[in-house]
Amino acid sequence: MRLSQIGILTLASLGLTFLALPIAALVIRAITTRAWEGAPGSLIPDAISLSFITTLATAIFTLLFGTPLAYIFARRKFRFKRLLNVLIELPIVLPPAVAGLALLITFGRRGLLGPPLLALGISLPFTVYAVIMAQAFVAAPFYIRAAQIGFRGVPVEIEDAARVDGAGGWRLFIYITLPLSSHALAAGLILSWARALGEFGATILFAGSLQGRTQTMPLLIYNIIEQDINAAIWTGLILIGLGLLALLLSQWLSSLAQRNLHRSEEL
Repeated sequence: MRLSQIGILTLASLGLTFLALPIAALVIRAITTRAWEGAPGSLIPDAISLSFITTLATAIFTLLFGTPLAYIFARRKFRFKRLLNVLIELPIVLPPAVAGLALLITFGRRGLLGPPLLALGISLPFTVYAVIMAQAFVAAPFYIRAAQIGFRGVPVEIEDAARVDGAGGWRLFIYITLPLSSHALAAGLILSWARALGEFGATILFAGSLQGRTQTMPLLIYNIIEQDINAAIWTGLILIGLGLLALLLSQWLSSLAQRNLHRSEEL
């Protein structure tokens, strides 16, 4: 074996160890300390329930506004399209604390839209709605990017043939475009849901960490790590398991989308 190959394998092994070892250490610690034993009487059930409710609402909200947005950017040409697309995807690389600060400055009581909202009797910060907004702000771009790729993967020839047969507008979108891109959309939505489940920085700044109201699972870990390390470990293990399942399912759906794309190209 050449020295270059040995060096590549060594570096790859070091990288794999660096990425996998902390997860393995957390799992081993949870098993050796039986971290799950104190879970039923702790704050974990409330945090799990709130996390699932808010991330479900986030996924629905993202699906409703993200799908048409992704379709327009995938199929229409207009000025400043690239710039606007960069702005849409900016939360992916934006520090979560900055995202939370931006939401607070925009929707806070003294923010840009705060006074008009208060005049209507609406106060968003430190509520469950703030949790959903924070999750959607940082997670929606993952779905929108995947949806754009899915819509672009639908052959234009198929849509043109459907138009010739009389399909158009909503009928074309619902019966042709949407089914052909469904695997890509589902993969993106699952990935977006996983990102929302792990959201921390934007949530704690915009929604706070109120038990039973805004304290999701990542916030619970932050609050109890010094008081009950086993509860924090068990909560982290649950998040790892859910994230692993989400990634596996997303990858499987992405592979199905690629297969469907190849088949449509062959036809």
